[in-house]
Amino acid sequence: MILATALVDMYSKCGHVESALSVFEGISSKDAAAWNAMISGVAMHGDARKSLELFDRMVISGTQPTETTFVAILTTCTHARMVKEGLKLFEEMRSVYWVEPQLEHYACVVDLLARAGMVEEAENFIEQKMGGLRRDANVWGALLAACRIHENVEVGNRAWKNLADMGIADCGTSVLSYNMYKEAGWDMEAKRVRKLISEAGMKKKPGCSVIEVDGVVEEFLAGDTRHLQTSEIYKMIDSFSKMSNFEELM
Repeated sequence: MILATALVDMYSKCGHVESALSVFEGISSKDAAAWNAMISGVAMHGDARKSLELFDRMVISGTQPTETTFVAILTTCTHARMVKEGLKLFEEMRSVYWVEPQLEHYACVVDLLARAGMVEEAENFIEQKMGGLRRDANVWGALLAACRIHENVEVGNRAWKNLADMGIADCGTSVLSYNMYKEAGWDMEAKRVRKLISEAGMKKKPGCSVIEVDGVVEEFLAGDTRHLQTSEIYKMIDSFSKMSNFEELM
């Protein structure tokens, strides 16, 4: 069971969803870990309907959904903009499946609403439903990011003030709020946030990607020039940029 579940996870993460499904269907007696691996695997590739179908099959089989199950299924609803389905599942967690929602589940619902442009609803959910769990920078960060995308500076401003008042503003949320203010033309607020970032000595951690090539693991950091093939890599990136610009002109 453990090996089969590991294979399902491996195939899914490598993009071989059909192989993952083949191994999964071959498991005669599936436990919660196997169901979770398959639901998460399908979800990460954007097949929300298949994820929900697997969830229904899991319940029908008599397997009790776990906290991990609901993180996976709420995440797939978020990326598919399936707000109604996601909210229904969240409400049923405790009442139907006897699973107590944790911070991760509340964060998923905030992201679900925010990405769909329902930023006011997301703000109300944080204030009314999360209680002590609302002191989380990632939750407010998800709301801030959505406010920037959907150009709702009023809600974004309240989100930033909550972060600042609770003392949980980090570099990521500070940069988000600065960009939101700057793009909206709120120059005074942008200057205040920039001053805070400077005085606190905040530094954003660079993004990192890892890939294995011919048995060698290569690590890339944003802005890093230490790789032996840096010049060739940047030339290739420049050529992609030129190709993209040419296609836009066409």
